[in-house]
Amino acid sequence: MNFKNMVDELFKREFERETFPGFVLLIGNSQKILFKGNFGFKALKPAEQENKTDTIYDLASLTKVVATTSAVMKLLELGKLCLYDPVAYYVDEFKEDSKKDIRIFHLLTHSSGLPPYLNLWRYLKGDELLKEILKVQPIHPLERKIVYSCLNFIVLMKVVENVTHQKFDEFLKANIFNPLDMENTHFNPCGNNLEKIAPTSEREGKILRGKVDDELAYYLGGVSGNAGLFSCADDLYNLCQMYLNYGKYSSNQIFSKYTIKTFTETIVELEGTKRALGWTVNQPRSFMGDLFTNKAFGHTGFTGTSIVIDNTLNLCVIILSNRTHIHRWKTINNMWDFRRRVHNLAVKYFAQ
Repeated sequence: MNFKNMVDELFKREFERETFPGFVLLIGNSQKILFKGNFGFKALKPAEQENKTDTIYDLASLTKVVATTSAVMKLLELGKLCLYDPVAYYVDEFKEDSKKDIRIFHLLTHSSGLPPYLNLWRYLKGDELLKEILKVQPIHPLERKIVYSCLNFIVLMKVVENVTHQKFDEFLKANIFNPLDMENTHFNPCGNNLEKIAPTSEREGKILRGKVDDELAYYLGGVSGNAGLFSCADDLYNLCQMYLNYGKYSSNQIFSKYTIKTFTETIVELEGTKRALGWTVNQPRSFMGDLFTNKAFGHTGFTGTSIVIDNTLNLCVIILSNRTHIHRWKTINNMWDFRRRVHNLAVKYFAQ
């Protein structure tokens, strides 16, 4: 049985389990795309729509690495900030005693002690919501444990805006997305090829299509450091290819190879949990499966998206789905199991 047929079998299993309506899979190396395929549907309601390889997906928390981490990397290379700068240099709400020692590094590695999430979106919107997020207090001592937190990356968005005096999405478009030819990568893409966008869950009586699934990002206005970015497989491959070429894309050096190595090889381990800078790293029982090396790094998104990059194997795998179009919570474990199986197949068939 060839690779495509084996993935088809995995898709049929998950479709029957109502894990997702469909997905797009792209596998590539530093030179070219090795496999690209679409499976199932991009929408089931209000009517079925066949999936395509250029379908645009809500990336959810892939925003943290594709957008926010990239922005911090660029500001570091421009001499605008350093990893161990106190966040208080850039955000006034961090000058109080309980937060004055939190640094950019701690936000990137989820070791700041800030809580994972807030339900303030139920009561506040826009700037008022952001103000309250910035006031949040740590719930753990600094550098005591790794607690994955959307708030860390919302704060990082505010750091980027305060340093650059630009809107977050505008800075990213000019400095990351345009240089990488990521033409279909946007926040709030409602006016951009709406029919190409895979819908997600229902909110306020409407199926979300081109509006972010994540509640905090949604009520912040769609532009956030934790979620909100929409993209397609080809665009994300450009980013992955750049990582596999240690910062080089086409004939342009987007980042120094030393920046790439610093952000993907600086490992923080607390209480058995490991993180790189922005990225998660491979470890036993991770979503990356069993065959990627311990140098692999990647990230997942709540909607059913993921990226894995392994420079040792010269391989990247991009999975894009809209899991939340069917169920928001009950199929999370199904999705993790599916990713592991696809990643194992990808390494078997395509690793160098």
